Amino acid sequence: MADKFMRTVRSFVLRQGRLTRGQEQAIASVWPIYGIERAESVLDMERLFNRSVPVTLEIGFGDGVSLAEMAKSAPEKDFIGIEVHRPGVGRLLHLINEQGLTNVRVMDDDAVEIIKHRIPEQSLDCVQLFFPDPWHKKRHNKRRIVQPEFVSLIASRLKADGVFHLATDWEPYAEHMAEVMEASDEFVSLASSPYSDKPESRPTTKFERRGLKLGHGVWDLLYRKK
Repeated sequence: MADKFMRTVRSFVLRQGRLTRGQEQAIASVWPIYGIERAESVLDMERLFNRSVPVTLEIGFGDGVSLAEMAKSAPEKDFIGIEVHRPGVGRLLHLINEQGLTNVRVMDDDAVEIIKHRIPEQSLDCVQLFFPDPWHKKRHNKRRIVQPEFVSLIASRLKADGVFHLATDWEPYAEHMAEVMEASDEFVSLASSPYSDKPESRPTTKFERRGLKLGHGVWDLLYRKK
């Protein structure tokens, strides 16, 4: 039942904006080096990065700016970013090339399908889900990616004591995230409540700064796999 739910109810709508020339060039020249082509095989993390260090997976990296900043600030870690929107993919690839980042790999498919079929069990040290589509309307709430089945899937891919870091700027979604995470018997909050202080490791995005100036709140939730 869980497999059927995650396969048929998608948490995103594919809205493809126009690529800039720089993004097009990055996809053409940088993707062959740092992009991971669609396939059925399970990824070998050590072979993928040619080393054995902690690996962080980010689901939906947007324009890629924050992921690039995290990778630059933590060269001792490796990062895999998943994003379905091509302009964001092109932007991150451009940043990888511009900043000389070698510890990032990029994927451009449905994150749930990638995690289910290509990410090995107990292979990740951290999974990041920052500002996913909140699906504001009640009738669309079922499309929210944070559901019990999804949380269990994430737990299966994390190593023992691995961290699932969620963030949203939509309070009803924060409450939904907290409810789902607190109900899971596979995770425990790293804070005394469902909500944690924003860690320094998560960069503040341009979008987030704009929202904060307008008085919008931001909620971070950090949970450790039991």
